[in-house]
Amino acid sequence: MSGQQRIALFIDGANLYATTKTLGFDIDYKRLLKEFQGRGSLVRAFYYTALVEDQEYSSIRPLIDWLDYNGYRVVTKPTKEFVDSAGRRKVKGNMDIELAIDALELSPFIDHMVLFSGDGDFRSLVEAMQRRGVRVSVVSTVTTQPPMVADELRRQADEFLDLSQLASRIGRDPSDRPQRPMSENGERPRPQPRSPALESRYGIRQPQDDELDI
Repeated sequence: MSGQQRIALFIDGANLYATTKTLGFDIDYKRLLKEFQGRGSLVRAFYYTALVEDQEYSSIRPLIDWLDYNGYRVVTKPTKEFVDSAGRRKVKGNMDIELAIDALELSPFIDHMVLFSGDGDFRSLVEAMQRRGVRVSVVSTVTTQPPMVADELRRQADEFLDLSQLASRIGRDPSDRPQRPMSENGERPRPQPRSPALESRYGIRQPQDDELDI
């Protein structure tokens, strides 16, 4: 990667979580940001996740807060709940459209897109970004059985980065405290008035793996 290139990160939160869970490590998002800041000019770092609204506290809330205050652009939307033909409760929360729109809108201003996802639905987006002159790297893994990345997505990418090989540089030390929101001076920010849209971001429940249709 050239040190002069303009880079943007696009993180499919649910997909990345599933991948790191399978690999057995947690992401240190501060180290992840520094890793790619060292590879060029980091223009944006987006994190996408769909969230369930009907729970007073969400286990993902501290992470969402921390990302918001520490250099990430967090994009969320409420999930939709339904019951399938077998009577099982399902939660639909696909963020593909939001990620694709942001990437295409940002394409004139970046040289390199780094996509943290193995979802094959992004193959067409990768191709569209390449037609606009943007180099695309896909971050996932092929070390699991089955691989977490779709073969068509890996083939379409200009470069494939296996997450297992990045673990030593962006993984979280198990002895570290969980990341919590803080301001630039290292202090926890005071609560600010929030609009209804922002309230929906925080008063939420993270869907379980077997509930989320992604």
